[in-house]
Amino acid sequence: MEDKVKENVRQILNGYLEMKKCRKTPERYAILDAVYSIRGHFTIEELSAYLEEHNFRVSRATLYNTIKLFYELRLVVPHHLIDGTKYEACYANNNHIHQICTVCGKVSELHSTDLIRTIRETKLKRFRKDAFSLYIYGICSTCQAKITRRKGVAQKENPKT
Repeated sequence: MEDKVKENVRQILNGYLEMKKCRKTPERYAILDAVYSIRGHFTIEELSAYLEEHNFRVSRATLYNTIKLFYELRLVVPHHLIDGTKYEACYANNNHIHQICTVCGKVSELHSTDLIRTIRETKLKRFRKDAFSLYIYGICSTCQAKITRRKGVAQKENPKT
């Protein structure tokens, strides 16, 4: 499946570059392969590091311009999260739900067929939806446990009389 997705996104990029009479640079294809090789969310810095690990260096401007192009082609989606903007490959993964911890900033994906079905079936006036991302903010179990432990320690140190 993963190879098929990579082949499809390369075809989308090829078609766009041919239609616009743009150059098919090795940088664009290296960045596309990296985006679809990284699992989950990534920052521009993480993308740059991934490319360098694979002996491919590109300028920061090239990364931002290429990510912008991929966004226009709907090959990548930006997420404006608590700790900054992160990106995610979105071909064949358009609809999903994120849980975001407001304490530590951890992001995890939630798979809920009921929510996805409800959003898909929602009729919107004068608007055709293509895809969605839903953000649910709260406190993760790790942070909840830390808060509970801190409260327990504080109560032991300051018992009520």
